[in-house]
Amino acid sequence: MSLPLGKYSSFSQESPSLKRFLTRMHLDVPLLLLLIATLSAGLVILYSASQQSASITINQVIRIAVGLLLMWLIAMVPPATLKRWTPKIFIAFLIPLILVKYFGIEVKGAARWLDLGLFRFQPSEVYKIAVPMMIAWLLAEARLPIRISHIILALVIIGIPTYLVAEQPDLGTSLMIAISGIIGIFLAGLQWRLILLAIVIIAGSAIPIWNSDLIKDYQKERIKTLFVDSEDDCRDANYQSCQSAIAIGSGGVYGKGYLNGTQTKHGFLPEKHTDFIYAVVSEEFGLVGALFTLMLYLLVLFRGLLIATAAQDTFSRLLAGTLIFMFILNMCINILMVQSLLPVVGLPLPLLSYGGTSVITLMAGFGMLMSIQTHRKLI
Repeated sequence: MSLPLGKYSSFSQESPSLKRFLTRMHLDVPLLLLLIATLSAGLVILYSASQQSASITINQVIRIAVGLLLMWLIAMVPPATLKRWTPKIFIAFLIPLILVKYFGIEVKGAARWLDLGLFRFQPSEVYKIAVPMMIAWLLAEARLPIRISHIILALVIIGIPTYLVAEQPDLGTSLMIAISGIIGIFLAGLQWRLILLAIVIIAGSAIPIWNSDLIKDYQKERIKTLFVDSEDDCRDANYQSCQSAIAIGSGGVYGKGYLNGTQTKHGFLPEKHTDFIYAVVSEEFGLVGALFTLMLYLLVLFRGLLIATAAQDTFSRLLAGTLIFMFILNMCINILMVQSLLPVVGLPLPLLSYGGTSVITLMAGFGMLMSIQTHRKLI
């Protein structure tokens, strides 16, 4: 018996062409839709957090467009090519990272940016993905268990940019760079005795690092206020945390409504469009808005983990796993910081906070995830 396929013929002809188009573009549709949804939500919040500044919002739209373009261009590059480029990328960006120390623009006591005329560039952000790439490149061909020599070399690779960034000073970014490398080593198959040894070494070096010049006085003060000072004292180093707590608590379950956040409108909340934008979400949209934001992040995490587990070579698995874990860790640190559960370390909320280099770097990382997913060979 013949089936009436006439009315389905157009679908059967269009589906392969659509599939071929998406394959040629090397875009992972589920991840792309999640990113667009999160970025769109970020623009809505940013408009309110910037006190309805059209210029700040438009600037962010331009940066997102540049980031999406870069994401697509990187997605077109096969993982094998990314692997070959990794050492060159790592070494090339050391030059601007060093130049920041001598020619960097100082903002609020920290020199983190280079003025390139048309825009400012923050080289430290690049190492949030350059270090995971380098660790994946180094350990991709290493035999299990990983040799001590490989671990020492990996620690040197991690230590160079971490030290240079900590000197700027930028405690938050330097910690993220160091943790990104350590996660890469752990995912490569580190033995438990070496993990315990690393914990002992880190614990033993805490006091010398505290007494060194790597941690500035104002950073020490922020840490002290978290564990020592009372929350009733909302002056000096504790001011940001107190105002953030007021904003979050006053939002309640459903929030005060869009553009109606008093902490935002009256300027009580510092850095509201960058580091503390999650407090704006909680004040204006309440617990419901905060949970919706977390849901978007968890969906991105889930998709990223699927890409990492489906990767077909060690370099791709290590890189994808490290990038997605770093994305979520960055989110967790920012949210805990905003809720006064961690000291203020100056880390923006991924995809929501205002920023140029951070957004573009994030999109470059997601481009690598898409490259790993779309260049898989079907077996």
